[in-house]
Amino acid sequence: MLDIIKKDGFDFAFDANKCSECEGKCCIGESGYIWVTPSEIESIADKLNLSKDEFINSYLDKVRYRYSIKEEIFEDGFRCIFFDTKKRVCSIYEVRPSQCRSFPFWEHFKKNLEEVKKECPGILV
Repeated sequence: MLDIIKKDGFDFAFDANKCSECEGKCCIGESGYIWVTPSEIESIADKLNLSKDEFINSYLDKVRYRYSIKEEIFEDGFRCIFFDTKKRVCSIYEVRPSQCRSFPFWEHFKKNLEEVKKECPGILV
């Protein structure tokens, strides 16, 4: 199945089939914020069978007025705490945040093509 995705304003396309070969490069690496919205918090908490408060206290960092998923040190950098290091996949994939769903089509990569090509084997130029 061919799954090539294109977005207006980006000088590259994305082959979603490459995700199975990648081993989660988009979930590991440099530290950064993994923002979650209130509705995403609810969805992830439900998936984990936790109350909203239990989920927030265990898995999120509050950054000013927003929440970000916690990270842990992993290999030569960091990983999202929901990245399964044995299976090399996202453990909450069905309810992953919109920030994760929109990868690699982030504004930052419009001007940083070489960076996204290194990070994602699914980039097609």
